[in-house]
Amino acid sequence: MSGYFYILTNKSNKVLYKGSTTNIIKRVYEHKNHLDKGSFTDKYNATKLVYYEFYESIKEARGREVQVSKRSRAKKDKLIDSINPERKDLYWDIVG
Repeated sequence: MSGYFYILTNKSNKVLYKGSTTNIIKRVYEHKNHLDKGSFTDKYNATKLVYYEFYESIKEARGREVQVSKRSRAKKDKLIDSINPERKDLYWDIVG
């Protein structure tokens, strides 16, 4: 089963949330609509998809999540800036 590693932020780009999923459209929708009450993304309103990567397996995506989580904030910002320096919400590009 394929998977995605993704990073969300809030409106002011102050917080970062890293996750992995098999269905990025569904999962980001859940974050955007605060369906996980009390979660980090709900508490900090991290609903803007600013980065994602596709993997052939969910195991690889989860491995990438762990790898990136260990990095400094500056390195995470550099990763995001490599494809999305404006920090636009990529969700809308995915769903059309």
